[in-house]
Amino acid sequence: MSTITQLIHSIPVDPQTGAIAVPIYQTSTFVQEAPGVNKGYDYARSNNPTRETAEKIIAGLEGGAGASAFSSGLAAIDAVIKLLKSGDEILAVDDIYGGAFRLFDKVYKKFGIHVNYIDTSDIETVFHAITPATRLIWLETPTNPTLKISDIAAIASIAKANNVLLCVDNTFASPILQQPIALGADLVIHSATKYLGGHSDLIAGVVISKTEQLAQEIKFYQNACGAVLSPFDSFLLIRGIETLPLRIRQHNLNAQQIAEYLAQHPAVDKVFYPGLPSHPGHELAKRQSKGFGGIISFTLKDDSTAAATAFVTSTQYFKLAESLGGIKSLLCHPATMTHKSIPDEKRRAAGVSDSLIRLSVGLEDAADLLADLEQAFSKQPIPEQVSAAV
Repeated sequence: MSTITQLIHSIPVDPQTGAIAVPIYQTSTFVQEAPGVNKGYDYARSNNPTRETAEKIIAGLEGGAGASAFSSGLAAIDAVIKLLKSGDEILAVDDIYGGAFRLFDKVYKKFGIHVNYIDTSDIETVFHAITPATRLIWLETPTNPTLKISDIAAIASIAKANNVLLCVDNTFASPILQQPIALGADLVIHSATKYLGGHSDLIAGVVISKTEQLAQEIKFYQNACGAVLSPFDSFLLIRGIETLPLRIRQHNLNAQQIAEYLAQHPAVDKVFYPGLPSHPGHELAKRQSKGFGGIISFTLKDDSTAAATAFVTSTQYFKLAESLGGIKSLLCHPATMTHKSIPDEKRRAAGVSDSLIRLSVGLEDAADLLADLEQAFSKQPIPEQVSAAV
């Protein structure tokens, strides 16, 4: 059975009515036959049939023992960090999502959880960074926004040998392209706001666990802390997932064309896209993923905030906005938007320069998107010196 067929038929028909769409159980509580005797549900924070269906579908997609759906991607990250205690250490990818950095640095640092940011695309660096206090390795692969690729299987081996948990943020790839649990990860998270939802109309996060024990621990924090996904948003998430394989296929096709165009443009300095043979992680991405995704980042020859701002305010089809992974193309300037919470020195050291622009390539016709970029470039001064794209 193909992935698409399996996914579509993992979405159940309602046994009571035959409804082919999952019903929205918009209720806060459930009637009990006697104290503690119910039909599997008592209070909607603890469990809800619509949310439970979404969780089962996503756990199946990622090959996990269970999943928990949260009210945002950051709430999902927060639940994973609650597995730790004061004195524990996290090894985290240096090119990290700004919201995760803010959570680690401004919230959990004061509770005694230390984070060591390293280049996880270098296996030797990961190996030597492990300390007796390390309890969690935090990967994004591809990273946000410079799209570094880390070897999940190799890092999983290091983690296992040191009794360390490995959590992979799989938001950029989606389970259609990459399944970290099959490569050895213990936990996978998604900002389901992005590709899983796919229509820029909900905020959601998911944690998928490799083992039943981890799944129950995450489920405990979901219930105890209460940042649960609502029934209606759970319904929207299921509806988005129904078309996930088809959307990802087109995101990939469009992004590859645009990355190749950018790599030849005289105003562009570097292009960050794993689908380009010149990308340092190209061969690894080919081995551990089934495609290269819909996110591209690039820098301008004029490496200034002013040049980047001029470009991102000149496009027509690419809309300037936070977020990614929707059917409409978006672009952003990470230094002043998604990664603004990261100190400038640390941001630049991770490769997020002042002129870096991130594209979330949507489902529009690729020719129209290319024409949009071309007209935006036509408004920029073209440097005389052309350097090779990365």
